[in-house]
Amino acid sequence: MQKWYQIFHRNTGLSPYVWVVFYILPFYFIFRSTSTYQVVIGSIMILVFFGCYVLSFISKGWLVYFWTSVQILISVTMTLLFGYVYFSLFLAFFIGNIKNKAGFITLYSIHLVTTVVTVNYGFVSKFPWFITQLPFVLVSVVAVILLPVTTYNRNRNDRLQVQLEDANKKISELVKLEERQRIARDLHDTLGQKLSLIGLKSDLAGKLITKNPARAQAEIQDVRQTARSALKEVRELVTQMRGTRLEDEIFRISQILKAAQIEFNLDGEPKPANISLMNENVLSMCLKEAVTNIVKHSSATACSIHIEPGRTDLKVTVKDNGIGIQSETAYCRGNGLRGMRERLEFVNGSMEIRSDGGTILVIRVPNVLKQPEKEAGI
Repeated sequence: MQKWYQIFHRNTGLSPYVWVVFYILPFYFIFRSTSTYQVVIGSIMILVFFGCYVLSFISKGWLVYFWTSVQILISVTMTLLFGYVYFSLFLAFFIGNIKNKAGFITLYSIHLVTTVVTVNYGFVSKFPWFITQLPFVLVSVVAVILLPVTTYNRNRNDRLQVQLEDANKKISELVKLEERQRIARDLHDTLGQKLSLIGLKSDLAGKLITKNPARAQAEIQDVRQTARSALKEVRELVTQMRGTRLEDEIFRISQILKAAQIEFNLDGEPKPANISLMNENVLSMCLKEAVTNIVKHSSATACSIHIEPGRTDLKVTVKDNGIGIQSETAYCRGNGLRGMRERLEFVNGSMEIRSDGGTILVIRVPNVLKQPEKEAGI
């Protein structure tokens, strides 16, 4: 939860300090004045504005609004006395970096109204410097209107992106935790009972080895059979853990897309019947990579996955309504499509990608070929 004093990003970069270079410009407007008194007052105001500008970036809470108010007053005074309207650009950039919505709207409204009123007063009073600088004054007014809103929205999108990445990390951790719990339950159910049975029969065989060797031998045989059964179940369990089921991957995909505020639609059965575990695992990995690319790069608002089983292969189509791609060559350099293609080629699968109102990715993996009954009996 955002605290009341956290109205700025922790790191605003070098851009606020680059703007300091332009503080040399108001001296040109000041030294055009013939009065020494005005030159002194103007120079003092520039230094005070510079100090308040720096204090605004390093302060917290109400002090930020106080120093900004002082800057607005100095900007108005400089505009009326010396025709230097460009302090409003510094303020526009600064106000756009405020994170608190109420504070941003308040300062933006005050700054916009004072700038427009001051400029109009200069034109009505027919100050000569407003006439000679008319194009630059109009550009400054437009910047005062657009720059704070643009900067505020950009910073807001950056914060949302960070929150999305945090949400994805939490989802991944929850999935890992759930997988650990599932493995623990499977191991307990698979080995717990059989290991207990092996322990009991071993103790019984130890007691009967001198009294009734035949029965003891039978108990040992049961222990051997139980151990083999447990070993078989453990191997089957490990085999299942090595691969990712399509149904489980579809569930994780729905969680990721929901966190990214992307509408998800599934068409088809996520439990393929005639596909090997290896092919299903490759397909799941490709889907994971495809959806990751959609979340990071597509700017999409909707994503659909269509699963279509065929006689010889399984076809999966992933479609989004994002910005699409210019070319597959440019797209695959940093987004994993090359790795997806290599995985699919390993299992004799294929991949097709095209752009049509978004990106369409078609993945095919072969089914398990079953021998005819006559051949199976030979």
